Amino acid sequence: MIKAVIFDLDGTLLDTIEDITDSLNAALAGDGLRAYTPAETKMFVGSGVKTLLERALAHAGRPGAAFEAAKEMFLREYAARRTAKTRPYPGLPEAVDGLRAMGVKTAVLSNKPQADTLDTVRHYFSLERFDLVYGQREGVPMKPDPAALNALIAELGVGKDECLFVGDSDVDMRTAASAGLRKAGVLWGFRPRRELEAHGADYLIDDPRSLLDIVRRSGPAGAR
Repeated sequence: MIKAVIFDLDGTLLDTIEDITDSLNAALAGDGLRAYTPAETKMFVGSGVKTLLERALAHAGRPGAAFEAAKEMFLREYAARRTAKTRPYPGLPEAVDGLRAMGVKTAVLSNKPQADTLDTVRHYFSLERFDLVYGQREGVPMKPDPAALNALIAELGVGKDECLFVGDSDVDMRTAASAGLRKAGVLWGFRPRRELEAHGADYLIDDPRSLLDIVRRSGPAGAR
């Protein structure tokens, strides 16, 4: 019986890759590095801003080059660009509404900084669509460490066997596995099917409406 569905943000609810790519390229331009494509950037994201930049610099053969300056520039550029090209994946707002109409609690867990996560969800979905929205918070380890997910589940007031975690990457699958949750890998996101399969996705879905079917098959959801 699934009573709560917890979503990753980038690559799961929102297609953010173009705004992230444009911000990354702007941040690295001062070092004379070539621009990355969205396809390349997809392989850098998922573990927070620090890892994104570390991977991008290492890929360019410049590990550690002006890291702090690049990080500051990226955060500034992304704050200005994050709603330029980003869009919800088709059918996701309706799927979230459908889950809530079934009495299922919904939440977001992202490795984006907390302020960015709240602002982004507010802009594209409204915070009212989710019971809880967790981004990266000071003193709390990021995914795939399960600490933030465990805290979120406790605050939702549901059992782990009553939760479904939805994400698009190995980081998401590993996070859910570490917390003991069922996990759905989305095929519209940033990482390929083989990565989701390799990290034990219990479900692979290519249509957001499938989430409602998974919940229906799990049994009647409890009252909110």
